[in-house]
Amino acid sequence: MTINTPKLLDVVALTIDLPECNLWRGQVGTVVEVLADGAAFEVEFSDRNGRTYESLGLRTEQFMVLHFEPASPDSKPEMVIA
Repeated sequence: MTINTPKLLDVVALTIDLPECNLWRGQVGTVVEVLADGAAFEVEFSDRNGRTYESLGLRTEQFMVLHFEPASPDSKPEMVIA
C-alpha cells in the first residue's frame, strides 16, 4: 500500500493551482466521496467555521494525503507528478 492512497474523510492538500475555482496549491480539504471506482475523489474545502466554500472532483495527482502519525516501515512513498 502506498502512503498516498486516499480514503473517505482523509485530510488532503492540493498540489496544483485551480484558479478557476479560486483554489491554490497547499489549500487543505477533506475527501467526502470516492468517485469512478477510486479514480477520482470528491474533496470539500471549508473555512475555519466549517462552511464549505468549494467541493469538486479531483484525481489523485492533484492532491496529496496529509499524515498526522509517523509512517509505518512498510509504507512506500509515492511520487506525485503535477
